[in-house]
Amino acid sequence: MVTAVETVKELAANAESQQELTDGFHLVIDALKLNGIETIYGVPGIPITDLGRLAQANGMRVISFRHEQNAGNAAAIAGFLTKKPGICLTVSAPGFLNGLTALAHATTNCWPMILISGSSEREVVDLMQGDYEEMDQLAIAKPLCKAAYRVLHAEDIGIGVARAIRAAVSGRPGGVYLDLPAKLFSQVLEASKGTESLVKVIDAAPAQIPGPDAVKRAIDVLKGAKKPLIILGKGAAYAQADAEVRTFVEKSGIPFLPMSMAKGLLPDNHPQSAGAARSTALLESDVVVLVGARLNWLLSHGKGKQWGPKGSKKFIQIDIEPKEMDSNIEIAAPLVGDIGSVLNELNKAIDGKWQAPPADWVKTINDKKEQNIAKMASKLGKNSSPMDFHSALGALKQVIKERPDAILVNEGANTLDLARGIIDMYKPRKRLDVGTWGVMGVGMGSAIAAAVETGLPVLAVEGDSAFGFSGMEVETICRYQLPVTIVIFNNNGIYRGIDKDPTGRDPGTTVFVPDARYDKMMEAFGGKGYYATSPDELKRMVDEAMNSKKPALINAVIDPEAGSESGNIGNLNPQSVVGKKKA
Repeated sequence: MVTAVETVKELAANAESQQELTDGFHLVIDALKLNGIETIYGVPGIPITDLGRLAQANGMRVISFRHEQNAGNAAAIAGFLTKKPGICLTVSAPGFLNGLTALAHATTNCWPMILISGSSEREVVDLMQGDYEEMDQLAIAKPLCKAAYRVLHAEDIGIGVARAIRAAVSGRPGGVYLDLPAKLFSQVLEASKGTESLVKVIDAAPAQIPGPDAVKRAIDVLKGAKKPLIILGKGAAYAQADAEVRTFVEKSGIPFLPMSMAKGLLPDNHPQSAGAARSTALLESDVVVLVGARLNWLLSHGKGKQWGPKGSKKFIQIDIEPKEMDSNIEIAAPLVGDIGSVLNELNKAIDGKWQAPPADWVKTINDKKEQNIAKMASKLGKNSSPMDFHSALGALKQVIKERPDAILVNEGANTLDLARGIIDMYKPRKRLDVGTWGVMGVGMGSAIAAAVETGLPVLAVEGDSAFGFSGMEVETICRYQLPVTIVIFNNNGIYRGIDKDPTGRDPGTTVFVPDARYDKMMEAFGGKGYYATSPDELKRMVDEAMNSKKPALINAVIDPEAGSESGNIGNLNPQSVVGKKKA
């Protein structure tokens, strides 16, 4: 007869035996936690459902989305905000493909992110035997990210995660794909061996200090400038070298122009800000210092009317990627290194030996700023109903001025283009938008990640078209009770809500359901919905919503005729050269 004492001893022995084993599920979680990663964004399903459950049980925060692309966008923004890889976890094949757009977006924007996807077994995929969601995911991912790895054995999980982390954050950051076949998760090994297999990444993104000759060359070019300009890009914001940036700008006395996600590195109302005189600054400057900014389409590739006559400018470029230099035009003084280290060297070089830019150049910038600000004031101050973009953004400009710690998420066409110039930012990394690709649909993922990673209130300003790409994530916002206030600029369509089908058969291709009530959508999930028809109403409702620190959505009624084709980048939209037939 087995006694109670013997039964207890047997259970204890079994428990001790179980504690001596681990498996692939636990090793993935242990590897992430060892490297300071505490949050996972994703969508559960076969074969990664239990990974999410176990991660949550082990103290990690797991944010489950309604669509993998939105989870991936959240992971990308988490990487931008924290300088640690944001983790997106997806199922195989279709889920992996949904996450892949966000991974490519992160790589293009130089944000560290790791897409972890379950996958079919190699022996089945390689013979194309038709497994459940069969796909050679590693081969598909490789061209679209910075690096891609597959782990086949549990004892290699530690090194696989470590390689992914280092690849994501070192040098120019970017997206990394980590492929974990289904059978990997259930592989078992001794707990002690599992612990030994884990790797803590040391100095994942080492400083890269520029050579003295490069620093001297840059200073010499800058000393010859009569109309110098500093352009701050989102790379400068990502670097979190805020003190070095401020010291360089203020010690040099040079006017600065922030790109959209660099707004707030120094306040937009800083006396040296040239944001309100952008066109003049770009056109008339003779030496331009690019700090974490690339001469891509957002800066017209450094060419064309915006920049003045060919050869009228010299460029000094700070970038951690040597191949970025001369990507569009000649760079007179390349400075290869991380932004903090490069600016530290430049600050030492100009210390006590610097002559401020000519007074007439500074006056030119300031005079143009004052003119443009005065011209814009009347547009922003209108209390019209229905609202136009300027009057609605004027109300939100005041909201952010009163809440400089709040994070602004922004996407759309006119909603994005105009907000960039109208809404001032006062602190670093408080403005998140579509980035280098200008891709639609990043809004809700970015808003969720911003709230989760910072705990700060978030204001997401969305065009009605942009919101449609990720709008179902309002349920996610409500489920996690995040302090996110969404404002939808509802003008009944893409650009404008007034197009017609010439045949009379269907709605115009850019037209949505007239007077849609997006606020009711938020209410359906337990959030607060508002309906604003004037700037005064909009300001009052946003204040109330943000003060509540609870999920809310304001449906802001915008005149359907107020928008313009493609916002400020209509020139990128080819026009038909064939004459229209008469009706």
